[in-house]
Amino acid sequence: MLTTEFVTGAPSWIDLGSPEPGAAAAFYAAVFGWTYQSAGPDTGGYGMFQLDGKTVAGLGPLTEAGANSAWTVYFQTPDADATAKAAEQAGATIRTEPFDVMGAGRMANLTGPLGAQFALWQPGEFAGFEAAGTPGALVWVELHVSDPAAAAAFYRTVFDWRTADSGMPEMPYTILSTGEGDQQAAEFGGIAPLQEGETAHWLPYFAVEDVDDRVAAAIAASGTAVVPAMDIPTVGRFAILADPFGATFALLKPIPPA
Repeated sequence: MLTTEFVTGAPSWIDLGSPEPGAAAAFYAAVFGWTYQSAGPDTGGYGMFQLDGKTVAGLGPLTEAGANSAWTVYFQTPDADATAKAAEQAGATIRTEPFDVMGAGRMANLTGPLGAQFALWQPGEFAGFEAAGTPGALVWVELHVSDPAAAAAFYRTVFDWRTADSGMPEMPYTILSTGEGDQQAAEFGGIAPLQEGETAHWLPYFAVEDVDDRVAAAIAASGTAVVPAMDIPTVGRFAILADPFGATFALLKPIPPA
């Protein structure tokens, strides 16, 4: 599962681009109890979401022409330049060439061959989020694409991820693991086929103690329930939401391990 002991290919950071960062901060405060802290005057309006003193995500204004509000998942790499080049050779598009983020690290923005956007993070002074898998923090990431097999092949080439069939009879689903350690212990996400009306994207899941209660809080704060709260056998209870500006994310209360 997701941890803060980041290895190559693991999700290590996540941030939200929003047309109205102040209003977005208020929304996520209502849903998760997050507080927002500016990263400073030289960061173009970027800042950090924190919970119980730990940084869990980032927030900033939209910076790319024509961009829509969305969450971006960053994957750990020891060399952003080399990984960006490998991804491009495997069919990705580099939207933003690797660049230094002051002393925090080095990053690049990419779009995978099937259209899902993601980012690379080469840590410097900043390793990534400080909590994972606990209520209010990232617990899972999920890729929605038209061709899951092709997507799995792409990411195996770029990050050396391992894949496994979930065995879910109701829907094909591929489990993703990093390339290090025990495969099941290294699971961090999955790949699902696109549903009607969707476009390719990475969907972040945040852990919560009560999915139904947090769905109600999101709706009260002008969010939308894209998929209402429901149980997934052997997984837990989940829901998919959209914030007031259209950025989608999911809630999950996992079934405790046996």
